[in-house]
Amino acid sequence: MANETILNKSSLDFLEKYLNNASPTGYEAAGQKLWMDYLRPYVDTFITDTYGTAVGVINPDAKYKVVIEGHADEISWYVNYITDDGLIYVIRNGGSDHQIAPSKRVNIHTKNGIVKGIFGWPAIHTRNRDKEEHPKIDNLFIDIGCDKKEEVEKMGVHVGCVITYPDEFMVLNGDKFVCRAIDNRMGGFMIAEVARMLHDNKRILPFGLYITNSVQEEVGLRGAEMITNTIKPNVAIVTDVCHDTTTPMINKKIEGETKIGKGPVITYAPAVQNNLRDLIIEAAEKNSIPFQRLASSRVTGTDTDAFAYSNGGVASALISLPLRYMHTTVEMVHREDVENVIRLIYESLLQIENENTFSYF
Repeated sequence: MANETILNKSSLDFLEKYLNNASPTGYEAAGQKLWMDYLRPYVDTFITDTYGTAVGVINPDAKYKVVIEGHADEISWYVNYITDDGLIYVIRNGGSDHQIAPSKRVNIHTKNGIVKGIFGWPAIHTRNRDKEEHPKIDNLFIDIGCDKKEEVEKMGVHVGCVITYPDEFMVLNGDKFVCRAIDNRMGGFMIAEVARMLHDNKRILPFGLYITNSVQEEVGLRGAEMITNTIKPNVAIVTDVCHDTTTPMINKKIEGETKIGKGPVITYAPAVQNNLRDLIIEAAEKNSIPFQRLASSRVTGTDTDAFAYSNGGVASALISLPLRYMHTTVEMVHREDVENVIRLIYESLLQIENENTFSYF
């Protein structure tokens, strides 16, 4: 199975549509609807909460509950201040990178629809070359072609409007997926594919499976904090992205060594329950799924932490997808890694053979 292609045309069509859709933190609803529509044939029911986390459930009446989880939100900007001459200053919504913003096109989301704009930047000819000023939050501005604040407001733009980049999905060299927001809508895609595989292969699980697409990870794991208290799971397998540390200007002595195309990354960290991690490694070795290892000091920085330290302690583990250029508009992953993360989650679930396995955790 490990050498088979598991992403079919329907899967890839959904992936492209899902990645291209904007899903900024706090405004994930449209993306969640797309995700639920795709997942619907493969689950028994859904749970949603007040802030928009969506959960597809298989075997909702089972005694034991296992979560597989990704997060749905992408980084973005907020309109923070509009000048009298119609320029727009911003603040972050999540970990948006100020260094990539100058000259980028943007979509400003308003009640009247999308308003197009650009992050302006002084021409090279006009800058002080002896003392170049670098992009900072307080000097980034958006130009939507207006001369006055009143024009901006007439277009529906106001303080609090959320701003995203329009960059869309593409494939490089046949097997590299590139888009903004692969962190971490690819996680939502991969857990949905696990549900599809279970359905297509007619696998019956001895527990309830909660396929969870959490909101608001980019601002502090907030969606996972909320939904874990609703589900009250026994086990949580979280998937997110981690860095490909083999590209320039990254110190492997600090960041470790992980690379796209080399397989899923299994994390060692205090929040990762050792027996669950060992079960995942056993599943990888048993099914010839390549994997890499990563150590995280104190916290993983992912929803793993939120699940692990909830409800008196939930056995949790993290399977990461190596990614290049995180929090830019050209995030890149390898197709084989995507397929192998799906396989590894799927096979890890099958390692939980019966209810007695839960005493192992």
